[in-house]
Amino acid sequence: MGLMPQEGASDAGMSRVPSVMPGRGHHGAVIAILSSVTESLPPCPECSSEYTYELGALLVCPECAHEWEAAPAEETPESVVKDAVGNVLTDGDTVIVTKNLKVKGNPTPIKVGTKVRNIRLVDGADGHNIDCKVDGFGSMQLKSSVVKKA
Repeated sequence: MGLMPQEGASDAGMSRVPSVMPGRGHHGAVIAILSSVTESLPPCPECSSEYTYELGALLVCPECAHEWEAAPAEETPESVVKDAVGNVLTDGDTVIVTKNLKVKGNPTPIKVGTKVRNIRLVDGADGHNIDCKVDGFGSMQLKSSVVKKA
């Protein structure tokens, strides 16, 4: 920072007034600060300025004063549910049980080869991502790793 004389002051009475960086002016200093802050923000859609900043839920361009909503974060794609063999399952599919499954409160297991119709995919607890009705056992949730698409 240089020293600049105040008006009416002699050379001997230099005061400490900060000078502006040569050739940049105050506007250039602000833009230099903004550029380090806005590296991850998108440019302005109106004037393509890279000096955008956040103001609450909005993004603002200091050069053209355009305000717009920030694009939502990348939406997570729906999880794909695959059966024991790797086939993609969808709601309404018919599947076949590939292992004997013990059922709490029932003395007989669900046997290998049992067909389960009209499944519904859900986000269940402990990986139980298929909601269905099994003949003779009623409504329950199964893991996709113990069934294959029919």
